[in-house]
Amino acid sequence: MKEMRRSRARVRRALRDGTLRGAPLSERIGYHVGRVFRAVLAFGVCAAFLFLFWRGWFPDLRLPGADLRRVAAAAVLTLLLAYKISARVRIAERRRTPRREAISDTEVGLLLLTTVYLLLAFSGGVVSSIYPLVYAVVSFLVTFHRLAVGLPLAGAAIGFEAVLSFGPTATPEAAAAFPGHVGFIAVFALLNVVFLHAEVARQRRERRRHLEGEVAAMREEARDFRLISTALSNESRVRSRAEEQEKLSAGSIQTIHQQLYYNLDLLRSALELQTCALLWLDESGERLKVKELCTESTHVVEGAIGAGEGVLGAILKEMRPFVLEAPRLSLLPYYSGPATVGAFVGVPVVEGRAARGVLVGDRAGERPFDDASLALMASAADQVVRVVQSERVFQAVERSKDEHERFYRASAELNRALTLDEVYTAAITGARGVCEFDLAAIATYDARRGSHTIRCVVGELAEKLLGSTHKDPSSIASMAAKNKLALPAGGEWRERDVPVFSHPMRIKDHESLLVLPLLVKDEVIGTFTVAAKRAGAFPSDRREMLGVIANQVAISMQNARMYEVVEEQATTDGLTGLVNHRTFQERFTAMLGRADRRTFAVSLLLTDIDHFKKVNDTYGHPTGDEVLRRVAVILKASARKIDIVARYGGEEFAIVLEGTDRAGALQLAERIRQEVAQQSFASPQGAFQVTLSIGVACYPDDARDKAEIISRADQSLYAAKHGGRNRTVCYADIDRGGKLKVAAK
Repeated sequence: MKEMRRSRARVRRALRDGTLRGAPLSERIGYHVGRVFRAVLAFGVCAAFLFLFWRGWFPDLRLPGADLRRVAAAAVLTLLLAYKISARVRIAERRRTPRREAISDTEVGLLLLTTVYLLLAFSGGVVSSIYPLVYAVVSFLVTFHRLAVGLPLAGAAIGFEAVLSFGPTATPEAAAAFPGHVGFIAVFALLNVVFLHAEVARQRRERRRHLEGEVAAMREEARDFRLISTALSNESRVRSRAEEQEKLSAGSIQTIHQQLYYNLDLLRSALELQTCALLWLDESGERLKVKELCTESTHVVEGAIGAGEGVLGAILKEMRPFVLEAPRLSLLPYYSGPATVGAFVGVPVVEGRAARGVLVGDRAGERPFDDASLALMASAADQVVRVVQSERVFQAVERSKDEHERFYRASAELNRALTLDEVYTAAITGARGVCEFDLAAIATYDARRGSHTIRCVVGELAEKLLGSTHKDPSSIASMAAKNKLALPAGGEWRERDVPVFSHPMRIKDHESLLVLPLLVKDEVIGTFTVAAKRAGAFPSDRREMLGVIANQVAISMQNARMYEVVEEQATTDGLTGLVNHRTFQERFTAMLGRADRRTFAVSLLLTDIDHFKKVNDTYGHPTGDEVLRRVAVILKASARKIDIVARYGGEEFAIVLEGTDRAGALQLAERIRQEVAQQSFASPQGAFQVTLSIGVACYPDDARDKAEIISRADQSLYAAKHGGRNRTVCYADIDRGGKLKVAAK
């Protein structure tokens, strides 16, 4: 038995790991049969019991002489229900899928309904005294299951009801009770659906409002403490305002409140205060809000109060401490109800020369505050400012760290870029990590023509600008290239009449603009342009970082160009510009692999210039080189971009035609041969003409292996040469001896 369990477990693991395909056939069949059996077991049992209900197979056990053997079936059903419930509980959460969970819930629900109706059958059918149990079960199933499961189960309960009410052994009383029972089942189901989902929706709305209120309060406190606007100005922010408030302020606000409460509680204990409160000015400076509070009174206000009310207004206006003995309650607006105050002290909370709030304290008794108490309050007010400032510095450091990390990542991406497209992408990504912009464009600059060609652009005008060329010497891009300086100087676009690239391609609705020249060894090779619709998007520190990125972009572009040159030299023939022999072999192999996977034809044309040695001997090697270049131009122009045109060696060329059969290859070969024959080449000895011989072999008709295809194309070329030259020969047109089967045209 242990071995059998281990075998089944092994099969299950194999199925999960995708390795069951290599398992023995008997194990695979056994696994799938067992899987199907487990999937239909519960539904099959429920269907069988439904049939037995219809036949009236289960007797009323209360009647004399009832057959108790039917109880065994009830035991089987109960065991199956218990098994399914335990299996439902055992399934790990990570292994549950919505579909699997719905099926499991449906199985358990059907078995539960079957068990309930079996109890009804044993106790008198639908007129049984325990019939209300059905309503309870239906309510449970609809309430605790999704609608896609609960409502079908309620429908299944109605189906059971119909079977017990209208079966061959059903009584007239059962049939008469059917409409009422169905109505109550529907009512219980619908009421639970309506009330449950309405309550869930209400709680979700309440939760959403609560979260929105908490977030709004956190944002307001962040503004009050100047965690954003004072620590770093709007100009120097990298993240959006919402991101900074939510990601950088939440932790700082909690820390500030904890430290403020500790300081105020310590101050209240030291000075024996009734109330010690920190009242903070809001962003407008017109309202005071209780930011932290330690008090024994229940009458301290919870909302905002006017900054000019009572003694608080005098403290903020004169920016000096106030001490009052037995003050009138109207002078203390932070109280909203009757309170006993015998002495009051208040000191301004000042940051630099700006008032931030008021620190107040009062006593219930008539013991006045002395100079030592006043000094302690002033020291506590200074400590409040230091707490807030320390959090600002912390946030500034964190933001600066994040900005520099993104800056370094951008530099690393630029260093890794090999192609120009990779450089453009890395440059845009790096700039976006440094500042927010709505438009970015990278253009190459042709100093001889004075033109800018936009190679990469992101933003609203991407479709219009990409690939466009501009030659406007009065444009900002041209002036930046001429002066080798970033323009406009402050990053603000004030002179809207001056175009960025040219007048027909105007960039509108942008308040901030920066065009940076891309310099390599004091030579401008392009420009990097960023623009934003909001003002102040490119302050001095952002401009400096963008300037560093622009320098790296220029160097990376130069390196990418050198890489492309080296790549081209490694893959092309220097004289003709065609693919060289090594690259031809690699690309031919790849094309044959695609042809084998996708089942399309490939044709190889091998060409040779007839009597080329005589051309070199008669007219000289420079003239022979010109012949090779002219023939290469014709071959390249005749082929498609997906084809391979290569210099095979010496005066031989190769063309590989993707998706082309013998007839198409022969047609192209003849067109090439005729066009070359019509060319006239000049030389000191006079004009002359050359001809081509071409051999053709096709995949898969002539061969399937690359080496064999090349060999048969070479045999066809040999046959063309020995058949009179200036002709095309296909491998199918030569016999095994290498001779033409038919006379060449």
